[in-house]
Amino acid sequence: MKLSVLTELQAHRTAKRVCVLATQLETGDQTLLVDPANGPDWLVNAAAQAAKTDKSQTIVSEEGTAWFLNVFNPPLRLAIIGAVHIAQPLSRMAQEAGFDVTIVDPREAFADPARFPGATILSDWPDEALRQFSPDARSAIVTLTHDPKLDDPGLHIALTSDAFYIGALGSKKTQASRVERLKDAKCSDSQIARIHGPVGLNIGAKSPAEISISILAEIVATLRQ
Repeated sequence: MKLSVLTELQAHRTAKRVCVLATQLETGDQTLLVDPANGPDWLVNAAAQAAKTDKSQTIVSEEGTAWFLNVFNPPLRLAIIGAVHIAQPLSRMAQEAGFDVTIVDPREAFADPARFPGATILSDWPDEALRQFSPDARSAIVTLTHDPKLDDPGLHIALTSDAFYIGALGSKKTQASRVERLKDAKCSDSQIARIHGPVGLNIGAKSPAEISISILAEIVATLRQ
């Protein structure tokens, strides 16, 4: 790898951008595709698919030349707003699935590190915490508190971010009330439509662990599909 390519790659990785380094195996020529966008359509499409699946792979171009696509994805991250009982199994399961988990809750009695091993704890108000978290295209955000004073400030930041998934716990009635509040706060219809609410796949979940499974399954489905 040329030093100039390595320097550019490191800069993009620091900025948490999705990068795919395409190397023509016969000549050694390299193309760095960022958020894969630059390059021939067939290469951009192949790089985007490789990045989506998190799998480096060899492909063959339309001209019959072989290319190796080396994927450099930012880490998967999950911000959970509300250190409630559902957050505990969700944090554990998400970490097992490869997510770096951040728990956001200004209530220190809830956001006890002993309850969330392996997770980062932010005890700032949700909007301040999410600015620090800085959601990117590999980030998911879930609100669990049922308290508009905590959920809504976080959603205001989430809806203007690049997060690939935004979910909010609550019934259909709760979601309807949430939508009205967000409209009153001048959030656009397209922004509000990004919210998965009620959060999670409809699997009839009852317990905190089952609800966590439904949430994580929906996050993964959104990421991969």
